[in-house]
Amino acid sequence: MKKNLSILFLFISLVTFAQEIRFARIDSLLNYLYENDKFMGSLCIRQGDEVVFKQAYGYSEATKGVRANGATKYKIGSISKTFTATMMMQLVEEKKIFLSTKLNRFFPKIDQSDKITIEHLLYQRTGIKDYANADSTLTDVLGKPNTKELVLNKIENYASIFAPDTKHEYSNSNYFILGLIIEKITKKSFAENLKIRISDKLQLKNTYYTNEKTDVSKRESYSYIFNGENWEKIDEWINVIAFSSGGIISTPEDLTKFIRSLFKGNLVNPASLELMKTLKDSYGMALIRFPFGERKFYGHNGKIEGFGSSMGYYEKDDLTISLIVNGENYSQNDIMIGILSIYYKLPYPFPNFKKLDTELIKKYSGTFASKEIPLKINVFEKEGNLLAQATGQPSFPLTFSREDVFVFAPAGIEIEFTSATTFILKQGGQKFNFTKE
Repeated sequence: MKKNLSILFLFISLVTFAQEIRFARIDSLLNYLYENDKFMGSLCIRQGDEVVFKQAYGYSEATKGVRANGATKYKIGSISKTFTATMMMQLVEEKKIFLSTKLNRFFPKIDQSDKITIEHLLYQRTGIKDYANADSTLTDVLGKPNTKELVLNKIENYASIFAPDTKHEYSNSNYFILGLIIEKITKKSFAENLKIRISDKLQLKNTYYTNEKTDVSKRESYSYIFNGENWEKIDEWINVIAFSSGGIISTPEDLTKFIRSLFKGNLVNPASLELMKTLKDSYGMALIRFPFGERKFYGHNGKIEGFGSSMGYYEKDDLTISLIVNGENYSQNDIMIGILSIYYKLPYPFPNFKKLDTELIKKYSGTFASKEIPLKINVFEKEGNLLAQATGQPSFPLTFSREDVFVFAPAGIEIEFTSATTFILKQGGQKFNFTKE
């Protein structure tokens, strides 16, 4: 019996040691990215209900040298939608509203509101224009005391861009409206509903909604962009503009607890969860499915200011992961691939951020123009780094990706030099040819 116990103890020790090596390598990757000015942010991994990895990197206030830690809070952008959808499904379960309820009950001025249902809003199948990304006049409402009402007025004046339920098109307007409906039904603010219905229930002490500006004394973080020399603070939004579509503040640890609790039935019943998981044109009720090999994670991601966020839950392994970035100079998707590759013991070489030699910089430098778009791009050297600057825009650093290919991850830009005098600029699925003048 003692021998069997010894063998069991040895097995447990070896498993623990293997996990420690794995998490140490994840930590090394994120430190490596931070030290090369590619990343600032925070990661949490939860196995079952146990947090097995939690670490923050970089600063919450870089100009004052305030370091981030595991309790630092970040804006999570569109992950807020999953919270909003969860609260709406709770109200459906309470029979305070139905998925078939028409929008004209609340906002009859919105185009086709007599055909749009709560379900269409949740699945983003309404045809309502996206106020946050498709309305160039949104700046008109900035600084106004009644911003939320002004945003609603804009939404009410949009013409539908397609008939309800004919297709999926992502629109922040849908979830802004859902937040307003939650307030109307409950006669409580969105912030109060979030606190009562989710944060207090799950004891998420660092998850809330506020209209106030970032307060570092409350361990809230700013977001940054790397300008080639330093992390430069990005201007804040007025948070009420994002509201229920993207205005929640949280931590990776709270996000892992939230998404796991949702799937474990602690927030909605199994029938509601099944509806939320059901994908229509690849989108559920604020849930997306992320593939990693044969594994399928359910969750959501978000972008606001310079913050990038992602959370995912893989039911088979009862694994939850959340990464929030407040300083991005490298693809967040590539960072997550690195983390999961290491976690699942797959081969993963660290990216190469080698400095370019002087001759190579000279080869690439110059002003390039395109016949396809009215834009010139100046490629130049600064303190041993390669930077680019488009006409009338700020400069941005070019990160070496592979031979003759450079990227600027925050904007999804890839520049591939096909010769010393030509390159192809790739962004958003489009390609443009440039030639040196």
